[in-house]
Amino acid sequence: MNLDMIEAAAGRLDGHLRRTPLLSSPFLDDIAGRRVFVKAECLQHTGSFKARGAWSALSAMDPDLRRKGVMGFSSGNHAQGVAWAASAHGAPSVILMPADAPALKRANTAALGAEVVLYDRATEDREALGTTLATERGLTLVKPYDEPLVIAGQGTVGLEIAAQAAEAGVTEAEVLVCCGGGGLTSGIALALEGHAPGLRVRPVEPEGFDDVKRSLAAGSIQSNNRMDGSICDAIVTPRPGDITFPILSRLCGPGLAVSDEEALRAMALAFLRLKLVAEPGGAVALAAALLRTEEIEGDTVIAVISGGNVDPAMFNRALTSYGSA
Repeated sequence: MNLDMIEAAAGRLDGHLRRTPLLSSPFLDDIAGRRVFVKAECLQHTGSFKARGAWSALSAMDPDLRRKGVMGFSSGNHAQGVAWAASAHGAPSVILMPADAPALKRANTAALGAEVVLYDRATEDREALGTTLATERGLTLVKPYDEPLVIAGQGTVGLEIAAQAAEAGVTEAEVLVCCGGGGLTSGIALALEGHAPGLRVRPVEPEGFDDVKRSLAAGSIQSNNRMDGSICDAIVTPRPGDITFPILSRLCGPGLAVSDEEALRAMALAFLRLKLVAEPGGAVALAAALLRTEEIEGDTVIAVISGGNVDPAMFNRALTSYGSA
């Protein structure tokens, strides 16, 4: 896994994926007490950065294998990315999703052409189920984060941040990234190492599901004890990836963790100040940038809003609770 793979992925994505904006607001600067920039991946195709990794993987796949179909497992954002990329390439897709995934994500995945198979995330192992299903049906498994081609696609976010930060005159900053298994975080870290070494990546997770934060502190992979109980479904994963963790260990600063309530407040602030719709898991980096300021160094922070696929009821909860924030 290296920078060359990310730059090759950028070439395959060119013309198919959006260059999402890097936004700012003086109101957010005042809250944080420093300059805040927001990378709006919630405006990407399918509503999250996951479209990048899915397109990267499918566009590099052997055409004969691709025609037989692809398999993914996801709580919703990778699911939609794979379904969208598969449909665009004329390939069938089967997606294994937790039964408690937001209804909007399940519906969107099906609408994008995928066959959706549900499982219980609290009692069943999605990787084992996904591998078995892929083998039985002759499908190629596209992993959500621990796959070099997927990481390469996600890393194109980092290439864009490097260029956009340079345009804004930013050479040093902490880059906060919503982190599940580490595909986006490690991809961005590799891209910034090559193109903007003054920008340091830090992973952000929900409290109680901070396996990456704990793994970085321990120097070895740690697991979450459970897989349910957080509204940040998009970034709740069992553990860091075997491919992603060494990259995170080498390139990232200490992890951060925020509460569900802080994620909801960040969702409200993103809407009020930037007119962006963020889902809870996609808002944790912005939550850390605005509400965990004592844990951040320097006068500039860049936060990635990684997804915006939120059910109306959850978005209403954020605005009802913090709409005057």
